[in-house]
Amino acid sequence: CTLYLNQCFRRELESLKNPQGLGLSSHLDGLREENAKLKYRLNVLKRSLQEERSQCSKTMMNINQRLQEIFGEAIREACPDLENPPLAVTPNQQAKFGDYQCNSAMAMAQMMKSKGLKVNPRQIAENIQQNIPDNELIEKTEIAGPGFINVHLKRSFVSKLLTNLLLNGVQPPPLESKKKVVVDFSSPNIAKEMHVGHLRSTIIGDSMCRLFEFLGYDVLRLNHVGDWGTQFGMLIAHLQDKFPNYLTVSPPIGDLQAFYKESKKRFDEEEDFKKRAYQCVVKLQSKDPAFIKGWNLICDVSRNEFQKVYNCLDIQIIERGESFYQEKMTAVVKEFEAKGLVEMDEGRKIVFAPGQQIPLTVVKSDGGYTYDTSDLAALRHRLFDEKADIIIYVTDSGQGTHFQVVFAAAQMIGWYDPNVTRVEHAGFGVVLGEDKKKFKTRSGDTVRLMDLLDEGLKRSMDKLKEKDRDKVLSTEDLTKAQRSVAFGCIKYADLSHNRINDYVFSFDKMLDDRGNTAAYLLYAFTRIRSIARLANIDEAALRKAAETTEVLLEHDKEWKLGKCLLRFPEILQKILDDLLLHTLCDYLYELATTFTEFYDSCYCIEKDRQTGRVVKVNMWRMLLCDATAAIMAKGFDILGINPVSRM
Repeated sequence: CTLYLNQCFRRELESLKNPQGLGLSSHLDGLREENAKLKYRLNVLKRSLQEERSQCSKTMMNINQRLQEIFGEAIREACPDLENPPLAVTPNQQAKFGDYQCNSAMAMAQMMKSKGLKVNPRQIAENIQQNIPDNELIEKTEIAGPGFINVHLKRSFVSKLLTNLLLNGVQPPPLESKKKVVVDFSSPNIAKEMHVGHLRSTIIGDSMCRLFEFLGYDVLRLNHVGDWGTQFGMLIAHLQDKFPNYLTVSPPIGDLQAFYKESKKRFDEEEDFKKRAYQCVVKLQSKDPAFIKGWNLICDVSRNEFQKVYNCLDIQIIERGESFYQEKMTAVVKEFEAKGLVEMDEGRKIVFAPGQQIPLTVVKSDGGYTYDTSDLAALRHRLFDEKADIIIYVTDSGQGTHFQVVFAAAQMIGWYDPNVTRVEHAGFGVVLGEDKKKFKTRSGDTVRLMDLLDEGLKRSMDKLKEKDRDKVLSTEDLTKAQRSVAFGCIKYADLSHNRINDYVFSFDKMLDDRGNTAAYLLYAFTRIRSIARLANIDEAALRKAAETTEVLLEHDKEWKLGKCLLRFPEILQKILDDLLLHTLCDYLYELATTFTEFYDSCYCIEKDRQTGRVVKVNMWRMLLCDATAAIMAKGFDILGINPVSRM
């Protein structure tokens, strides 16, 4: 029996060695043929994609992202069994080691070690290098140290990308899908002055909107003003006393801040006035026409004051204050109650969200609603009515815990999935005076924003006159330069700091034309723009040169500048991920200093030493000047800075 089984086993083994005997031959041949066809089609598609890339589309290529695609494919081929291998591609800090660097091998070796596989990272790097697919971008790769893969780009392809930039302008990288973005920023309170805290929210929020808009998103800019609440009772009561005929004659409320302080003083000191103020709140909430008119009058005075600030800073924003959500709050509370998520606490209705120690108060003990209820209603409206894919709240970091609880409650009730919808609080630090204390006036009051902007205008004019610009610029050009420098410097001083940190407000520092300041960058930009003008080269000549002249990158400083210019999409992608705008400021400063190195080393225009007459124009270098100006202009636009042609 054992002998028989052995013979059967041998016959089975022989038949497996010879599949023809099993009748599988034709089936296997068919699969091989199909596989060959698929491989052929895949190679055709890869070649066609490569050709398309090499011809350059109108949009700017994100070189880092493209290198990640290339190395991602190489890593998968080199280590197919490694799940979610790390992918790290960064620009090289030292030119002698190449242009970019892939640092994945060391992290992959650590992953393998944790699974009991000891592999030399340099060997992993060699496997990755051998599996790099044919591509349009890489000239050569070298392995250095323990397993760094240094990447050298093809100069000819970088030159083509620069030509594409010159011919098509600064175009954003392709967008996978056009998402709806809501940015909630500025948000001052009605009947109160805008102060320096609102300055940060306004500047940062506007710049975020500009970034999303440039990248092709559908952006809704919202101003969640404080235009509802018990304070309006005392304001309307004071309005009735001070301007009894306000329903027929528009009251001349010049200084709303003083008006607010007067009503608050009476509210704190006069019991009868306090009772009447509460009655006014009830009338306002019941939509009594006379009280609604008083409320509108107060709101309009504030709006006019806010608009002066927005006009100075070139801010576009849609007002949608707390009053907009009043009718929606009842439904929100009922929805939480229906799902059994509301608890009673000493007469209040509260909601505890998972992982949060502080509850939200959705209804006060007197039956009124709170900021918590208002913010929940606003978030729900933005998710379901506006159908937002991304919602950003730009407020001071002190509100971080509040928004954390609101977002957790919204996820708990099932309004959104954080893996699908991005809801984020972009917090920022406080503005400090030069004494490193909270920025206030000498009397200890909060600094009025319009006073600050007016002081900026005065200081920028002093700076321009110090440089004798008033002797060479027309009155109109001088005024344009004054506004550009004043408001540009105020914005840049804020945006160039990591928003999470506090920052020291100093006119002297922000108007300094040395170092990483708007003053330096604006002057640098004006000088770059003037190079072509001084050589009598107009826009049409530059356009024609872009169509016919190859951008040569033979000199080290030409190559350095060319690569720096093409990093712009990488910078924008990073900001899109972390919402830290100082990265763009750092990049613009790096670009300006890299341009200076280039201009000092490479003659764009050669002049006769005796006559000063232009004897030679190196047009490919003029094109590099033009490309630098184009990238800087777009960077300024995203930061909300308006450069002028003459300064």
